[in-house]
Amino acid sequence: MAKQWLRLMTELSSRKWVCRVVGSFAQSGASRLFIPTFIRTYQIQTHEAEQEWKEYRSLNAYFTRKLKAGMRPIDTNAEVMTSPVDARINFTGPITSGTILNVKGQDYTLDELLNRSPRLEKYTHGYAFVLYLSPTDYHRIHAPVSGTLVEKEHLRGKVYPVNDFGLQHMRAVLSRNERQITYIAHEYGEVAVVKVGAMNVSSIKYTDDEAVSWEKGEDLAYFEFGSTVVLLTENGTFDPDPALKLGDVVRMGQRLGCFRHDPKA
Repeated sequence: MAKQWLRLMTELSSRKWVCRVVGSFAQSGASRLFIPTFIRTYQIQTHEAEQEWKEYRSLNAYFTRKLKAGMRPIDTNAEVMTSPVDARINFTGPITSGTILNVKGQDYTLDELLNRSPRLEKYTHGYAFVLYLSPTDYHRIHAPVSGTLVEKEHLRGKVYPVNDFGLQHMRAVLSRNERQITYIAHEYGEVAVVKVGAMNVSSIKYTDDEAVSWEKGEDLAYFEFGSTVVLLTENGTFDPDPALKLGDVVRMGQRLGCFRHDPKA
């Protein structure tokens, strides 16, 4: 009964107008008064931020803060794919015939996740990571590879929570929520960076809407609240770091695995 009630409340609170109200307040000058509470509640590592918290003009500005240079070392080896975010690994594994199996008990087809994109055939037997960002985490998204823009797509949708409750008890939230997808061609193939919106995310924004290429670790986009990145690699091009496992916490710039010199279909 409790789960049914929570599911109902989540359905009711996942409307865009709720996010707009929350987002408008978070961008207001008045919201800066809540920054100290936010820091205490989520135990934010304040020394990492580019500025002192008092210099931020709103809660949203603090939430989307940049870090001081050098806070996230980037593995610059060209063969290495790095984590685009600070996050917890909610899934790591191969894509099986176009399906990401058992993400918190649910299966996700690329057909739904990528909105029937003609590009999905490149990923039907690739590799996937589902990376969850909690409010505690740094919320900027960085390029996991050095490469050039192939295509980008913005898919409108719901704003269900993508925490453990949402993934386990709401149907296919990663495919139903608002998504912004960036396809990047690199030296060893192609990757898809799927940025999934969540409850209270007023928007997902590119750092530079005009950018057509990125160096690994370069600022790509940012969330305005906790959310998830689904990272996909092209068929037969990638081997994951065997030390990584479900539930691990990774930092932006950390090695996730290596690309193959001789990709296999």
